[in-house]
Amino acid sequence: MGLKISVSGIRGIIGDGLDAVVAARWAASFGRWLPPGPVVVGRDSRPSGPMIFQAVSASLMSTGHQVVDIGLATTPTTEMMVQESDAVGGVIITASHNPQPWNALKLLQHEGLFLSADENRELVALHIDDLAGHVPWDCLGAIVQRDDADDLHLDALMALPWLDRDAIAAKKLTVAVDAVEGAGGFIVPALLERLGCTCVPLYCGCSGLFPHPAEPTPANLQGLGKAVTAAGADLGFAVDPDVDRLVLVDHEGTVLSEELTLAVCVDFLLGREPGDVVINLSTTGLVEIVAARHGSKVRRTPVGEANVVADMLSHGAVVGGEGNGGIIYPALHPGRDALVGIAMVLQQMADTGKSLREIVDGYPPVAMVKDKFDQESPLAADIVTDRMAALGVGTIDGRDGVRWQGPDAWVHVRASNTEPIVRIIAEAATEHEARALIERTRALIKD
Repeated sequence: MGLKISVSGIRGIIGDGLDAVVAARWAASFGRWLPPGPVVVGRDSRPSGPMIFQAVSASLMSTGHQVVDIGLATTPTTEMMVQESDAVGGVIITASHNPQPWNALKLLQHEGLFLSADENRELVALHIDDLAGHVPWDCLGAIVQRDDADDLHLDALMALPWLDRDAIAAKKLTVAVDAVEGAGGFIVPALLERLGCTCVPLYCGCSGLFPHPAEPTPANLQGLGKAVTAAGADLGFAVDPDVDRLVLVDHEGTVLSEELTLAVCVDFLLGREPGDVVINLSTTGLVEIVAARHGSKVRRTPVGEANVVADMLSHGAVVGGEGNGGIIYPALHPGRDALVGIAMVLQQMADTGKSLREIVDGYPPVAMVKDKFDQESPLAADIVTDRMAALGVGTIDGRDGVRWQGPDAWVHVRASNTEPIVRIIAEAATEHEARALIERTRALIKD
């Protein structure tokens, strides 16, 4: 199959669209697009990572760049290393939540931000021209290794003004962690140790061999729920292979919807730092309810971290993210970061004296249903818009697929940035109502 090229990176299946040659060509185009200077390269634990790293590094060296190899590293850690150094860009070798056969290049500019849509178009144009900009022998780059990336990230977290390590440690919390054998296997337990928590590790060996589907959703995390109850833990955390998404498990072993992660973190942060919030079009309306309690406004953007971050920075939002468990706190760094989400959840528990279950029970009940289907030739947006108008009185947002917002429910239909599928997501007061809205929408738009 072909590559998926979007604001979420250049993704493909190893040996079927993505190989060393393909990775090298894209890295060479990226090297030509970047100004002179060092480029940070980190990777998750997938077995294909070392091969892709070698290809990417060779091309960056061939275009005159020093490669700063930080080894096994999370996406937010790599972003912070770019942000806090003199690097002109970065490459994160990870397919995030995609299945085992996938890998990808996530590309960062000098501020540690993902390339914007315009910047991606510039890169694609360079790639099509196949003008790699290779340098002569005496201008080649070299590889230098850095082994302090995790410490840089953890030190920055511990220095956050609202983080009270002693208050969290005083709770003597036991926390189970499912790192799905990804890049979080070292750094998540290390953070919990610094915060005085007892960590019960599950799949934290960093082997890159996923023991269950990598996407952190309740359906894939039943093992973590059992680990929480077996250990008598106070809660559980699950991260995806590159640790930019976070899912929570309460003390009873119930895996919470990934949408609740952002609601809890926004609720915490707005209690400390008043300001606006930015989320994407597919994120739960609970965030708007929580923000309203704090007198804050919420803006919505098309799906994609780059889109959310760009809007946050341009409007000075204090917190935001995506409902898939992605927390963005720009005061630390402008990217999704499961580690800062963990810190926020634990601090909220310490501040309120409540369990995670008691915190989420304070929110009104809503139900979200996420579905998807294959459609080789998706309908044109104007046709989908016309058909979805039949759902009833409501507003239509066509910035990313089509989103219909009714008085008490909404549904969003869009092509995925990361997989060859069409996603359809609905939220209503009950699961029955959300599923019914999904089925009505499918019947309207699927030929």
